[in-house]
Amino acid sequence: MPELARFRAKHGAFEEANPNAISSILHVDMDAFFVSVELLERPELRGKPVVVGGKPDQRGVVSAASYEARKYGIHSAMPLRTAGQLCPHAIFLDGHHEKYGEWSDRVATILGKFSPVVEMVSIDEAYLDLEGTERLHGPPLAAADKLLRTITRETSLPCSGGLATTRLVAKVASDQAKPRGLVWVAPGQEQRFLAPLPVRKIPGIGEVTERALRALGIETVEQIAAVPLEKLEQIFGQWGTALYRKARGGDSYEFVIDAEPKSISHNHTFGEDTSDSNVMASLLSHLSQKACKRLREAGLAARTLTLTIRYAGFETHTRSKSLAEPTRLDSDIYRVFHQLFRTHRDPKRKVRLLGVSLSGLTHGNEQLDLLEAERRARLEKLTSAADRLRDRFGFGKVQFGGSLGSEGPEQSHDE
Repeated sequence: MPELARFRAKHGAFEEANPNAISSILHVDMDAFFVSVELLERPELRGKPVVVGGKPDQRGVVSAASYEARKYGIHSAMPLRTAGQLCPHAIFLDGHHEKYGEWSDRVATILGKFSPVVEMVSIDEAYLDLEGTERLHGPPLAAADKLLRTITRETSLPCSGGLATTRLVAKVASDQAKPRGLVWVAPGQEQRFLAPLPVRKIPGIGEVTERALRALGIETVEQIAAVPLEKLEQIFGQWGTALYRKARGGDSYEFVIDAEPKSISHNHTFGEDTSDSNVMASLLSHLSQKACKRLREAGLAARTLTLTIRYAGFETHTRSKSLAEPTRLDSDIYRVFHQLFRTHRDPKRKVRLLGVSLSGLTHGNEQLDLLEAERRARLEKLTSAADRLRDRFGFGKVQFGGSLGSEGPEQSHDE
């Protein structure tokens, strides 16, 4: 996994486009990611309407739909029952989010080879800054094309990309490129590119804003751009300023390379509410190890650990513990989470979700005695070797049994 960057919005007066700007911001979006991952194991389903999220008679919503299923009006977040009615002959599959996370990590590793500046904004999309990488990969457009081809060649997963001078335009461009395409918006052409698009194509404009704009006779981005800033601010307040920026492709962001996360968390929702202690302990080990790996990748250690338990009925409880010294080791962190779980879980109730969160992040200047330092050095070496294997073969292929020997019969976990 590469060291990930972040973006920070630029506020203040709108700035006209820099005439010397280059199209170096690339938005990479995996095409129907969950479906594409499932098709790796079930290639016979290619070309068929496939829906991921559960069975059509279950509660819940669609997580992803193949492009063949989308032709019937099926889309993500739609109730599964509605999707079943729209396309009764669609193939409905359960989701496997741990597997999707592993493939996301593989994609992120590839992205990190093309730029030192990568922001994973979700499990299936990322932004990169390709400026300054010309000596390695050529001009940004050539590098973007090479990157998308590399992802598909090495993972067999389809993806699309948008290349532009700003983050907003790059995202819209990648959406226009789907599936399996790349759209380049030349510097100075941002407003012209956006102009004919319906307003909903602009990130951040949802149903409520769309209705408000339509009431004003505005249906395209070009029509937003024709409205004076003062009028937009009068109608929409501060959101009017953002609309003014977005319609011109100038909703600019800046990279914050040295930004550090304030917390690291992972959670999992069970397909069915469970009371199986072994299953939950194994999952807790898995979540702890994923969080610890991210902690080490950021060069940080955690002092405060928070466990989340959501029961059937969506009642949610959180319990935290602060350590005397910060740590980044799986064994230390899992031991605390397992203790919190055993102490605070209500054994009479079924669990819907488990989550772990690491906070109080520091660079970990532990003061340890010699024997403890030697033990930790061995564990650090072991975890570093495991992390390298995970980057190469996928997270799920290398798991610590019971998270490095934590005590208790329920803690063994090996995938």
